[in-house]
Parts: sequence; C-alpha cells; structure tokens
Amino acid sequence: MFTIGTMEMENRVVSAPLAGVTDKAYRMVVKDFGCGLIFSEMISDMGLIYQQSRTKRLADTSGEKGPVGMQIFGSDPEAMAKGARILEDMGAQIIDINMGCPTPKIIKNGEGSALLLDLKKARQIIHQIIASVSVPVTIKMRKGWNDEEDTYLELAGIAEQEGAAAITLHPRSRTQFFSGHSDWTSIRKVKERIGIPVIGNGDIWTADDAVRMMDETRCDAVMIGRGALGNPFLFRETVALIENGRRLPPPTNEEKLQVAIHHLDLAIAFKGESVAVREMRKHLSWYIKGMRGAAQMREHINRSTTREEIMQHVQTVFLTKG
Repeated sequence: MFTIGTMEMENRVVSAPLAGVTDKAYRMVVKDFGCGLIFSEMISDMGLIYQQSRTKRLADTSGEKGPVGMQIFGSDPEAMAKGARILEDMGAQIIDINMGCPTPKIIKNGEGSALLLDLKKARQIIHQIIASVSVPVTIKMRKGWNDEEDTYLELAGIAEQEGAAAITLHPRSRTQFFSGHSDWTSIRKVKERIGIPVIGNGDIWTADDAVRMMDETRCDAVMIGRGALGNPFLFRETVALIENGRRLPPPTNEEKLQVAIHHLDLAIAFKGESVAVREMRKHLSWYIKGMRGAAQMREHINRSTTREEIMQHVQTVFLTKG
C-alpha cells in the first residue's frame, strides 16, 4: 500500500507521464498489468482555460480504473490554478505539476524545466494550485538546469512547505535530456531531506532496477517511463517483485502480439482508425523491438494507414521463426 495525501494506491509502482504516449489506450493497457498509479500526458493550462478540444481529449479519463493523475504545465500561477480546478472538475484524482520537461518548445515559454531557474515563481505556482483544489498535488522535477546548478533539494523543500503531497525526481539535469545515466544518489538525498513521499524515476528498465532503486535510495515508490514502451509487462513484473518478492516469467511472443492488438484496438475505439493507426506506429514498433526482422518491418509499419495493413506487418514479425 502506498499513500499520496488522501489517495491510496494498491502498490508502489507508478506510470510516468509521457507526452504523445500515455493516452487513454496506453493507460488502460498498463492498468491491466497492475500499475498502482497512472499519469496522463502533460496538459496545457491555457488549453484547458480556452477549452480546446484536443486538450479536453487528453484530460478524458472516463471509463478508466483509478487512480489516474493528471499532469498540468504552464508558467503563470493564476492560469495554472485555474487549469488545475478544471482538471479537478474533469475527474483528476491527483494533479501533478510539470517542472521537468526539457523540450525547447516548453522551455521557451518558461514552463517545465525552465521553472528550475525561477524558484520564486515555482513556489507561487505550487501555492496557488494547492489553494485552489481539494485533491492531492504532486510535483515532478529534474535535479537542476545543468550539472552545476542542482536546485532539486531547494525545490523539494519548497514543495513540502507549500503542502505538496509528494514529489517525483528524475535525477538528470535539463541539459542532459535523456543522455547519460540518472543520478540515483540525488533521490536518496531528497528522501533524507523531506518528509513527504518521494517517487524515484529514471533508468528503470527491469524489475530488478526498480528494486535496486528502492534499496539504494529508500524512495517510497518507483516511476517507470521509457522502460515500458512496447513492454507494459514490466509493470506486472515490477509489482510482483517489489510487493511479493516473486519473479515472473517473461511474456511469450503470443502474449506480446495479443497485447499489441488490444492496444491498437483500444486506440481505434477512442480516436478512430486513421488517427489511431498513425499514432500507434511508434507503439507497435516498440512492441516488436529486438525481434527478428523488426528493423526491416518498421519501415512498412510507418507507411501503414489501416488496421489490417499495420497488423499484417506486425504479425509477420511475430510469426518469423528464429
């Protein structure tokens, strides 16, 4: 059992918010594999305020098994608070503030990791959101703007002072993006510094990595992101090892294929065939990664426009012997 504020999770395994990845179909798939807490893609505060149709789709959690957290991004404290209230009204059970996204288009607007350079504004955003909603509020951050400016300890302290329910630390700097290795010692340091739950994130590719992170850092939960792309089975393997000390066998190729089909069909049900097939190209390429013939087949997958066509290419890889 793991608690964030008043929200109880079944286990200590969390799915990371990933732009362009963690949509409703993905969230439903990973929930089927036992993930304790799932986050949406990052959602624009201004998109919520102006009621943009795409933004409303990103925040739609109808029919999902909770708990589902929604991640908001922006740079204006009042707009962020207003957006958070809208998310709460739409059913958000936890609201996560993005203070870690490193992409240039986010940074140039003073959002995401740019807030690591303005801790006064970061405090204002945290304060106003927490004052505006009744659900738990969490913060996802990086360790600093660059390796010379580690601001995570100060920001974590600010988050606790303002009443945040938990923080997630991805211990890479903004300038690292996803290169190199994440510095797990930073997770341990922040865990030793603050009293609210700390979720560790970064370089969890196997269930053993998750256990090692918890042992080395004493974090309260682990967040899995890129390691689960095309491999939602990682969630059930991690839950089993962390919570029960059990090692599960890897999925068979038949199971991988069935889950890939299910994922595609969920996406089609929510977005229509044309959009879903286009957006699922990357997911299906991840599902077949490392299999015989996958590299050659990705080109065909990326040109597919119908369910029948894309599944024919995926099945060819799974049925290839050797």
